[in-house]
Amino acid sequence: MRLFRSFLFVPGNRERMLAKALTTAADALLLDLEDAVPAAEKDAALEQVAAFLPSARPRAVFVRINHPHEAHSDVELRRLAPLAPTGFFVPKIESAEEVRLVDSSLTALELDAGLPLGEIVLVPMVESALGLLRAYEIASAAPRVGSIGLASGENGDFQTDVGYDWSPQGTELAYARSKLVVDARAAGLAYPIDGVFADLEHEEDLITETTASKRLGFKGRMVIHPKQVDVVNRIYTPGADEVAYYRRLLTAFEEALAAGRGTANFEGKMIDYAMAERARSVIALAASLES
Repeated sequence: MRLFRSFLFVPGNRERMLAKALTTAADALLLDLEDAVPAAEKDAALEQVAAFLPSARPRAVFVRINHPHEAHSDVELRRLAPLAPTGFFVPKIESAEEVRLVDSSLTALELDAGLPLGEIVLVPMVESALGLLRAYEIASAAPRVGSIGLASGENGDFQTDVGYDWSPQGTELAYARSKLVVDARAAGLAYPIDGVFADLEHEEDLITETTASKRLGFKGRMVIHPKQVDVVNRIYTPGADEVAYYRRLLTAFEEALAAGRGTANFEGKMIDYAMAERARSVIALAASLES
């Protein structure tokens, strides 16, 4: 799955919000059929999302379905998979078997619809202690898993299950975030996704928390309001100074190699192949966001 810095949540039952979402700078839209939709409106929301998907192209559009063991989930997949959304977020996943259940259903639906096999992406969401414990198994459960997300939002399912006290500094989430990132990378997933920031009134706290998320290795996060998009996109984008630094580092290292050395003293620091690889990855990431 390619990099998405921001996934804008949009309740599937809110027609005006769906239309407005297309005007935002979010990298991807995340249409919600789960917690943001009351039980009595699930069917209507599903039909509204189905009507919206064709009009959203070529925007990247994901849909958060209900848990695979709930009846709504199978109905949602059968209705929406033939419309070829970018992918599905699958909530409250606690095992690889749950991922493979959705993967198997999608494969059958792609075959029936004449769609390329495996093209629809799955993003399992970790929302419990057990899900975090099994994050690597979940992340590597099927080839169509394109990323994995952590439900790190304040007072959300993960906090409720684990029992920590939330803060914008994110100290209490450092282990969970780090484990999810390491497990994702070990499973070959390049861009793990962080959860929402629920407070719409304190942008400085959004900046603090998103910066902490980026430092731990996340490349994007879910957002709940369009006004959060620009902040989140900016923080997860390598800055001009950072890119310029790594270009200088790479030039210095290549000059050292040309001179027959595998290390170099660059701006007071010793650099080698590992630092050069880091430089290439940051430069490539910045270039991908410019294209």
